[in-house]
Amino acid sequence: MTKISLIVGLGNPGSQYAQTRHNAGFWFVERLAEQYGIALKADHKYSAYTGRGKIHGQDVRLLLPQTYMNKSGQSVVPFSKFYQIPPESILIAHDELDLQPGIIRLKTGGGHGGHNGLRDIVPHIGANFHRLRIAIGHPGSKELVSNHVLGKAPQSEQRLMDDAIHHALSYTNLLVEGDVPQAMNKINAYKP
Repeated sequence: MTKISLIVGLGNPGSQYAQTRHNAGFWFVERLAEQYGIALKADHKYSAYTGRGKIHGQDVRLLLPQTYMNKSGQSVVPFSKFYQIPPESILIAHDELDLQPGIIRLKTGGGHGGHNGLRDIVPHIGANFHRLRIAIGHPGSKELVSNHVLGKAPQSEQRLMDDAIHHALSYTNLLVEGDVPQAMNKINAYKP
């Protein structure tokens, strides 16, 4: 059983993006840091906010790249290589267009699914990491995607996403202890 020792949240830096759907990965890691009292500090070497602390007795590092979404690999790749964290010990939380708000899914491996953050990471570390897919819904056509992900969700959708993130946080212990299959069962069973 491989324990998760690096949890990454994907998003865009800056206050203008903080509440946008594309920052769902940031929201998860920020709440995790808050829940476990892990301070996130600017780390210019990795163009990120980083933190390290104990989650259910396990040593875990947190990473929020500050490179903009499509350059996430410039932060994740050198960080994971320096600390010698293999892909199977990495969880990356990110927004997911192909599911309705309120759904949250944990999966291992797979392609980048058109996600620009994952697209910049997969070629460098492979696809064998875990993904926490936080659903933000699809606007209906490809032309509307950019405005959708960089837009703020209406309060009703935001509440659904917040509840789904809260649900996933309840099972972080299983992830850091290495019981990914059980975490997957619990997280993926969530119904809004």
